[in-house]
Amino acid sequence: MSTPLVTQLLDQATGQFGFKPAVITPERTLSFAELHRLSSRFAAGLAAAGLASGERVTLWIRNSWKWPVAYFGILRAGCVAVPLNALASLPEACFASTDCDSVVTVVCNPPAVSVGHPADEPAFQGLRNALLFEELLDRGAGALHAWREPAISPHELCAVCYTSGTTGFVKGAALRHESVAINATMTGLMHGLHPGDTVVTPLPAAHVYGNTVLNACVIVGATLVMLPRLEERNVLDAIERYRATVLYGVPSMYLTLLILADLERFDLRSLRMCAVGGQGMAIAKMREVEARLRCRLIELWGMTEIAGLGTTHPHNGPSSLGSIGIPLPFTQTRISAPDGSDKPVAQGEIGELLVRGPHVMNGYWNAPGETEIVLGSDGWLRTGDLVREDERGYLYLVDRIKDVILSGGYTLYPAEIERALAEHPSVSACLVTAISDNVRGHTLKASVVLRPGSQCEPEDLLRFCRQQLASYKVPRTLEFVPNLPTGVTGKVLRRGAATRALEPSLRA
Repeated sequence: MSTPLVTQLLDQATGQFGFKPAVITPERTLSFAELHRLSSRFAAGLAAAGLASGERVTLWIRNSWKWPVAYFGILRAGCVAVPLNALASLPEACFASTDCDSVVTVVCNPPAVSVGHPADEPAFQGLRNALLFEELLDRGAGALHAWREPAISPHELCAVCYTSGTTGFVKGAALRHESVAINATMTGLMHGLHPGDTVVTPLPAAHVYGNTVLNACVIVGATLVMLPRLEERNVLDAIERYRATVLYGVPSMYLTLLILADLERFDLRSLRMCAVGGQGMAIAKMREVEARLRCRLIELWGMTEIAGLGTTHPHNGPSSLGSIGIPLPFTQTRISAPDGSDKPVAQGEIGELLVRGPHVMNGYWNAPGETEIVLGSDGWLRTGDLVREDERGYLYLVDRIKDVILSGGYTLYPAEIERALAEHPSVSACLVTAISDNVRGHTLKASVVLRPGSQCEPEDLLRFCRQQLASYKVPRTLEFVPNLPTGVTGKVLRRGAATRALEPSLRA
């Protein structure tokens, strides 16, 4: 297989699809030709600012037409992109840019700010050489005539993407051009993306999931409707307005869509497929998504360390709700004992998922110790995820190793209990966390968000759990909450809920 550079994917799409819309945002629509032209200008602007091949450029702007322009411009300049979520804090941005020795941080001024240079803006102080997107684009207009795209190899770095990863500490996964290009290509293949598709997503383009969707659309010539943030009615409006065929999101997005009272007023008949990843989702809720959106829902699994997806379902394969699917082409997987012994487990037993393939990262930037923990000399990446495999080779996500709870000698998987709770028709979302117990070490607490208008008592749900689960898996306490803590990608944060679960005992 001949692996192209990520920049060559845009070159090929421009030659084939030209003035077809590539990216649609509320502010502006870019054709493939415009995206190519503007990213060339941006690359020339970086070169005029003195940047050379291999140097890191932090990209800290929100979802908009500017994001793909800057992203492809950074790569076309031969530089390495360091994408940060727009909702990251200033200390987080400063840490990433310093850790990877970033030469420039690309920013956009907040709309209400009218200062002349980002160095004068408090929100950007402490960043390494913060430069405005507009400044670089303007600088590139005058330098474009002399700019030449540098020659680089698919084995060179494409991006350093910061993640808490498999060990819980923030670090940068170093990804090659071939890693990103292969993953996006295989994602498009598995999901049957084609030039006639219009894809809607509110996923942050800076996150590996959103970035994979962007690159997959470019590869096949599909149109990407990039929403600036997750607002459920804007998602539905975009599907209806642009006759979207594919929707990508996380479970919390779909769960919120399900509780909208006016969901049925939107014309969603153009959808052929929805995809969900980032966390597990109860089968009952997945069935409801399929029934109310009237299209297939495909589950996927991935991580930053493999540049995107690792498993998913073929778009034309059998439906298997509750499974994260099968490995992508060129992806090897194996399941080993979760104690780190590398001993294989029998089919159907729970073990840690290991992944190997051309899309696995080089390692964590400037963190050889962390790299050694998760990436062996033979190329097998320890994902930190517990899975089981059925007789057909389909994988089922059980939980994260670090989220497993030991209680009175039993091993408890919070995700399993959450899926059982979510089967109750009154439950919109839920989260199970550990609380300290003098006898058992830990017991379980469930935080539950009810559907609007639902009437339910905690004991009703606990009784429902007893019908679904072994007695030792049933939460000891249950509380109703208005919402669950979520991160910048919309994933539910177990840590935030765990802190809240401990508050009563702290106050006592």
